[in-house]
Amino acid sequence: MGAGKSIGRNYRIWQRIQTAIEVVYPPRCIGCGEMAASDFGLCGPCWRETPFIGGTVCHSCGAPVPGSDDGHRIDCDDCLRRPQPWAEGRAALLYQGRARSLVLALKHGDRSELAKPAARWMAQAGRTLFRPDTVIAPVPLHWSRLLKRRYNQSALLSLHLGKEAGLPVCPDLLIRKRRTPPLEGKTAAERAETLREAITLHPRRGQVLRGRSVLLVDDVMTSGATLAACSRACQAAGAADISVLVLARVAKNA
Repeated sequence: MGAGKSIGRNYRIWQRIQTAIEVVYPPRCIGCGEMAASDFGLCGPCWRETPFIGGTVCHSCGAPVPGSDDGHRIDCDDCLRRPQPWAEGRAALLYQGRARSLVLALKHGDRSELAKPAARWMAQAGRTLFRPDTVIAPVPLHWSRLLKRRYNQSALLSLHLGKEAGLPVCPDLLIRKRRTPPLEGKTAAERAETLREAITLHPRRGQVLRGRSVLLVDDVMTSGATLAACSRACQAAGAADISVLVLARVAKNA
């Protein structure tokens, strides 16, 4: 009984401390900096301006598709024309408007704190992909880009996603053995050729992967070429099943 009272008293003290902190440092919207209802959240206007993906989606890439979910697999036109080398894929946001600003802030704006709420949105979008034998792995950066940027945004998303999903994370499961040029403006075929044999399994991580399901994580999916290169590296190393989860999806019909 005494221990219970002590725990209750400590909890009430913690609540008062939290209240005092919120008075001095009220929660701010991660999108615009205005006051928000909670830490690491969006204010009402920013929430309405952020294009979360909902409803019926392509089972391969997570892009929204018309119609209703009838329980059968649905693939968008792009994925039907060019099947992806992974089993399933999901995305939390459409890469436009407020979502694009948040992704760019995380990727290039030194806003690493955005990874935590972003991973929460991804966990919601990708909840059907989480299996007990799954290991989460980020799309790798070349060491030269990592040195310049100081962190891999996909690795940060993976670490927070692992906590949300209760799954293990292997941040260096894959390595980018050569630096590739930017993919912006390239066709899907050009992207695939640029990334050919650029990504491989870390030589010391074979035992982590063999026979297990892998969930690949990235910030943005455009054509899927980078995730495809990662998937093929995992397949070659003996992965049992591969899925992908991204923060934002570039959709042609968006």
